[in-house]
Amino acid sequence: MNHDWSAATDPESDIERICGWIRNSVQNKLKKRGGVLGLSGGIDSAVVAALSVRALGAGRVVALALPEKDSSPESLTLARALAAKLGIEFLVEDITAGLEGMGSYRRRDEAVQRLFPEYQPGLPFKITLQSSPLADDRLHVFALTLQDRQGQEQTRRLGPSEYAQIVAASNMKQRLRMTMLYYHAELRNYAVLGTGNKNENKLGFFVKNGDGSADLMPILHLLKTQIYQLAEKLEIPDAIIQRKPTTDTYPAEVTQEEFFFRVPFGIMDEIWRESEKGRGAGELAQQLQLEERQVQRVIDDIQQKQKATEFLRTPPLQLES
Repeated sequence: MNHDWSAATDPESDIERICGWIRNSVQNKLKKRGGVLGLSGGIDSAVVAALSVRALGAGRVVALALPEKDSSPESLTLARALAAKLGIEFLVEDITAGLEGMGSYRRRDEAVQRLFPEYQPGLPFKITLQSSPLADDRLHVFALTLQDRQGQEQTRRLGPSEYAQIVAASNMKQRLRMTMLYYHAELRNYAVLGTGNKNENKLGFFVKNGDGSADLMPILHLLKTQIYQLAEKLEIPDAIIQRKPTTDTYPAEVTQEEFFFRVPFGIMDEIWRESEKGRGAGELAQQLQLEERQVQRVIDDIQQKQKATEFLRTPPLQLES
């Protein structure tokens, strides 16, 4: 598949630099024997897995699939196939029972039923962000879309309390996954390899002490489009490269763009990278064949999300002696 990703990096040199960094970080700084990572069937974890194999060797990388009852079956299928291609140990740890024990689904469903009294557990639903910087300058408003058993959809705006409860309950999934990754890492004296990228980290699309935690983050400096460039160089299977990035969190499938980013990665990354270099909205608008106000809204959205989610990137506060 021929992607029109912006040529923002030299994939081969970046791969070599990252692999050297992984090797030095794991073996010399952390004094660990290898690496453990969660393999989701998505592009980010696939790239980290391939980089880790190059850096540490296939025999020192363990990949975990961590499904639960809302996960797409495709995620497990793609993860298993990639692990076989890379020749790494692959384990499946279903976390459904743990989430049920913590009340994750029950607490989430309570909030859904306040919005849709007719909701019954098991019906598909998803959360989406209604605003779009390319289309308008509306404030960020989240909505919940529920599908009935006939496939008909209803969408209602999420109130603050319902949104907070659904997200808080759903975030247990990422935190329990990280708990399981550390179990397998400590069992082997391995390091946990994170799979977060720059888009997720800088804009706050991660769970603190969940997927935002790890011993090392090999691709945290890369934008999504740069990761696709590395994926093609690393010969990641087309089925993973072509798959739309999803949250894989709610019973109905929702893409990352629908849920949070609201701008295609190709456009967002180009605006983000070039604006950091000091290029103005007018110049970028001409280059991208957009209106200047569209570009400026994207820049404003990036800056607003960075500011609003700064607490997620703040380490534990300490009282100075």
